[in-house]
Amino acid sequence: MNRDLQHIFSKAKKNDRLAQKSLFEMFSGKMLSVANSYINNRDDAEDVLMNAFYKAFTKLDDCKNYESFPFWLRKIVVNDAISFIRKNKHILYAETEFTDSIAEKVEDISEFSQEIDLEVIFKEMPIGYKLVFNLAVFEEKKHQEIAEILNISEETSKSQLSKAKKWIQDYFNGQQNTKKNAESEI
Repeated sequence: MNRDLQHIFSKAKKNDRLAQKSLFEMFSGKMLSVANSYINNRDDAEDVLMNAFYKAFTKLDDCKNYESFPFWLRKIVVNDAISFIRKNKHILYAETEFTDSIAEKVEDISEFSQEIDLEVIFKEMPIGYKLVFNLAVFEEKKHQEIAEILNISEETSKSQLSKAKKWIQDYFNGQQNTKKNAESEI
């Protein structure tokens, strides 16, 4: 795979359309999942994906090497998804003070060992929570960076992450209760 990627990447940099198509085929599924984790509508996520690939192919010389291409492309997809949301959605962030009592109530997300269907979770999660959660957990951004990206305060970023974790915990508790009720009826 690495050798193939290196060869395809170097051809794509020379505007070889077949190589660009190969890169699209290699990475479009994963990048669509990334876009979809930010945007609830699959059609909109596909639009973001197509724009991100167009941007990537027109600026491919900016990518240093084939090894960094997947990470570089992911960054474009994430940034384009956030830009799309800013332009097309009214995002509500609940301005609340982040306190230790809130932090104590929220258990760490890694405690969930059951199989997780992120697509279902992200479709249902409120968009403000989802944006901050994705940036903090998957993009490993600090609250200061998230605040700058989303044009919110650091406290709002902390609060939204806390609420997102609590929302996920409640979601899983609800799923477990549904499963227990179903099993008890059998």
